[in-house]
Amino acid sequence: MGARREVPLKALVSEISTYCSNVTYALTDVSSREDMENMVNLACSTFGRLDVLIANAGIGPISPMDELRVEDWEAMIDINLKGYLYGIAAALPIFRQQEKGHFVSVISTSGLRVVAGQAVYAGTKNVIRTINEALRIEAGANLRVTGVSPGVVRTQFTDSMTDPAMQAQVKAAMEMVGMSPEAVARAIVFAIAQPDDVDVGDIVVRSTAQA
Repeated sequence: MGARREVPLKALVSEISTYCSNVTYALTDVSSREDMENMVNLACSTFGRLDVLIANAGIGPISPMDELRVEDWEAMIDINLKGYLYGIAAALPIFRQQEKGHFVSVISTSGLRVVAGQAVYAGTKNVIRTINEALRIEAGANLRVTGVSPGVVRTQFTDSMTDPAMQAQVKAAMEMVGMSPEAVARAIVFAIAQPDDVDVGDIVVRSTAQA
């Protein structure tokens, strides 16, 4: 596992260790290519191979374009988009050498339905969809590529938001129609669990209450 915050990572390692001893972590900022390479290399050195790379890191400081929050735009591009590309760059050579591997990216229903305030955020998500389809075509018969697009999920997603009005709006939506993170995890497990010659390209998972 890799993430920027060590305290939650250690807590998760402790939780997983109660039923599985084969778990480790690396402090990872996905906007750093070196960090992504280190995380992938740690997986290979610890477990002998890399079977699946799940790209879940993402931020969403959404706001109207007129507010010109350029630093927020850059941060979304660095984390949501470049972070995934750095993951591909780190893992693809290993997958090619193994002749087996699976890229799973957690995208979003944003971009499937474009709404005001989400121009850059939805843009990063739709770029990932395009990259995934091209990667799938290039991957050949031995590699798999899956995009999972969740709707509103009850997470700490709003912590990255710098626009108070948008933050309040999304928090309210989480309380009303948000689903549990476990629902997304089950969708990922479903895609991974398919036979090696079956590629689940896209999964959309959202609360039945979400419009």
